[in-house]
Amino acid sequence: MASLKDVRLKIAGVRKTRQITKAMYMVASAKLRSAQQRIERFRPYADKFSEMLVALRGTGEDTAHPLLAVRPETASVGIVVAASDRGLCGSFNAGIISAALKFAQDNASAGRKVRFYCLGRKCCDAVRTRGGETALTVTGRMNAVDFALASEVGIAVMNDFLSGQVDEVHMFYGEFISLARQQPAGLRLLPAGGGTSGPESAAAAKDFIYEPAAGTLLDELLPRYVKAQVYRGLLDTAASENAARMQAMDNATRNCDEMADALTLLFNKTRQAGITNELIDIVGGVEALKG
Repeated sequence: MASLKDVRLKIAGVRKTRQITKAMYMVASAKLRSAQQRIERFRPYADKFSEMLVALRGTGEDTAHPLLAVRPETASVGIVVAASDRGLCGSFNAGIISAALKFAQDNASAGRKVRFYCLGRKCCDAVRTRGGETALTVTGRMNAVDFALASEVGIAVMNDFLSGQVDEVHMFYGEFISLARQQPAGLRLLPAGGGTSGPESAAAAKDFIYEPAAGTLLDELLPRYVKAQVYRGLLDTAASENAARMQAMDNATRNCDEMADALTLLFNKTRQAGITNELIDIVGGVEALKG
């Protein structure tokens, strides 16, 4: 049986760990409020941007734009992966990275070359461990994402797409649905527009009169569209990371409470057993003196 000193030291260690997990829970909670407000404010803008692009494509003036060009043969694929710089957030990073790596494996099996754009230290480590080719690595900036980062990533993928180094670009990130639910998500960044065209986009175009011409607007709006989609993915990832860390730290705090209770019970039992043994020794000694 463990000594009283050992049990006491374990209880103290568990209580210190609980203080850390509780503090991390509170920090994640404060960050989540800000991150959730940012993504909820940005989503309507990103959705309206997509609707506008659909309408512009419906005019039929988009066929020559290079960012909308669908290559006849896809020889190489770029994969943007947005994860976190830190751990202690449950399976959040593992889910995003697993989805991205599975997509990469499927494309590699089809004979396509795969290039990664890694955002977050966890993603960079995972891709480096598996020997993947990286075109861009960003670490230490996922704790406070901003549009400058999204613009940097957007310019990098657009340059590679226009130069022919990649024929498609897809992004994987953590989609924030609610405090209790976050899930890996993917979207196609390039060719832009997600392949939306046809009667629906043509019908949408009838509701607008464009000045200047739709082709000129596409030249201006398409780069902004790509950056906006990257930014949306980054904001979703930031909110999802903090929500996942809140859940993980809340579970860890409850586990510490349960462990502390179990160790306290063990401490009391051990102390009681020691007292009982001492009483038995005393009674035995008294009886021996009487005999």
